[in-house]
Parts: sequence; structure tokens; C-alpha cells
Amino acid sequence: MPRRRQPADPRRETERWFLANGLSYFVPGERAAARAALRPRHLLPLAALVLLATAALGGTLGWVSQQVSAAPAVWLTLVILAALWYASTALHARPILTFALRRTVRSAPLLVGTAMRALPLLLLFVAFLFINAEAWEMSASLPFATHWLVVLLLLGIGVVFQLVRLPEEVDKADDAVDAAFLERACRGTPMEATQAALAADPRVDVPAYARVTGFERWNLIIALLLIQLVQVVALICAVFVFLLVFGSIIMQQETQLAWTGLERTHHVPYLGSVSAELVKVSLFLASFSGLYFIVSAVTDDTYRHQFFSVVTQELERAVGVRAVYRALRAQEEGVA
Repeated sequence: MPRRRQPADPRRETERWFLANGLSYFVPGERAAARAALRPRHLLPLAALVLLATAALGGTLGWVSQQVSAAPAVWLTLVILAALWYASTALHARPILTFALRRTVRSAPLLVGTAMRALPLLLLFVAFLFINAEAWEMSASLPFATHWLVVLLLLGIGVVFQLVRLPEEVDKADDAVDAAFLERACRGTPMEATQAALAADPRVDVPAYARVTGFERWNLIIALLLIQLVQVVALICAVFVFLLVFGSIIMQQETQLAWTGLERTHHVPYLGSVSAELVKVSLFLASFSGLYFIVSAVTDDTYRHQFFSVVTQELERAVGVRAVYRALRAQEEGVA
């Protein structure tokens, strides 16, 4: 006689669903581990060690290269990499990054359409600066470390812009939770049957569990932030490659020497038509293009509507499934 298959535990299945959809901090165990990793007795010693190690390495490289800007550039880069490593390991944020990358790939048509609207004016602005002696002279006079600092600075400004706006969008997701919202959000998820059962129980008020706060709220904000940052980096790379190709075609060596004030240009190995000066000015202008794209994303109503129309359904699903999940936990723990 075949063995009867045991019914799946909806809580465990939902927790797997949370992890697969970049909602690490919706899982109590993951949230508790992240909270423990942020306690001062765990975080401060490691942070002090990382800061000292990166400062020593950055200072050494700055002294060896004889470039003052190399020290802060290396230090800031290593601090960012260490923070990403700590977030993906101790803070259990790797599923958030993985989901953001997958979501960005799926939303590639949206990115292309948005770029096509932003690029005409953007390229006009960039071309005006690119065919400009002052831009070439300034870029050529700065070391690569300074250019990298500019890139990090502009990306940091973009992150600040996004952190001001994204919490408002996340808060909208849990403002109008009702029975219809929960039914729509849980359809096709591990909580679909549980939602129907709880909706039929007059003693359970599931919408009361819908408010998203703390780690879970930041989970949604970080996921949206990462999705848009990946889009911005992709646009920066596209503009950078375009300027390299465009510059290698129209910028003759005599023009580069005249505009930079140098005696000779320094060519990139294996790319005879691409000079180091062309790389510098392209990187400088591409980083400004990224900031321009971020500002457009904040102020352009068309982009905001298109982007958030795509992610609103996922935000609603996250909020709805979480509300039913919390109601189920409260019911089971109350019975226990």
C-alpha cells in the first residue's frame, strides 16, 4: 500500500518562497541572525579591523603610486566591498541581491525603453562636454584614482536620492490591505489556501498584520534600491562604451594633445586607437550620465509609473503573503 504523502507545512513553504523572492528578513530566523550580526559586540570589532586594514592598504598604495587620491579611493572601495561581503554573509542579504539581479534581467525591456527616452537629451548634454577642450584638460590632469572617487561620489548621491523616495513607495503597499487585496496577493503562493481559511474565520483579522516595519521594511527598500542601481550601472557602462567608440573615431591624436596640453598621449595596451586620456574623459562623463539617469528616475512621472507598475504587484504579494504568514503564526502559537 503506498504511503500517504504528508501535507506540506505552509509556514516552511512560505519561508522558502520568501527566500526565493529576495525577502530574507521576512523569515524570523534570518531576521534574528541579521539583528544579532548588527549588535555592537559583533559589529564594532570587525568594523574597526576592516577600517584599520583598508586604511593601511590604501595608504601604502597611495605612497607607492605617489598619488594622494589613491589612498581614499582604495580605502573607500575596500570598505564598500567589505560591507557587501558582511551583508551577504552575516546579514543574510544574499537572496536580496540575487533577486534584484534576476528582476533587473527580467525588466530589461523597461530599462531599454527608459534609456531610449533619456538618451537623446543625455547624449546631447554629454556630446557638448565631450567635444570640449576644458573637459579634456581637466580629465587628463587628474589621476585615475580621482576619477574613481568621482564615480563613487556620484553613485553615493544617487543612493541618497533613492533612499529619500523609495520608502514612500514601499509605505503605499500596506496602506490599503483588505480581503480582496489579500486574496489577490496570495494567489499562486504557498499561502493561498491558508488565506482562504483565515478569511473564513471571523476571529482572525489578517489586515491587522499587514503593517511592514523594521527589518522587513528595509528589506523591500533595499531590493528596490538594488534593482535601480543595477540599471544605473548598466547605463553608465553603455555610455562609457559609446564614448570610447565615438572618441576613437573622431578624436585624432593632434586634437587630444592640443586639448589636454600634454606632450604625448598614453595608449591603452592592445587598443591603439584608445588613449588613457579618452578613457578618463569617458569615465568622467559616463558617471555624470548615471547621476542624470537617477535624477530623471526620481522626477520623471512616466518612468516612475512604468517602473512601479512592474514592481507594485510584487510589493503587494510580499505584503499580503507576509500578513497571512504572521496571522498563521500568531494563531498557531496562540493555540500552542
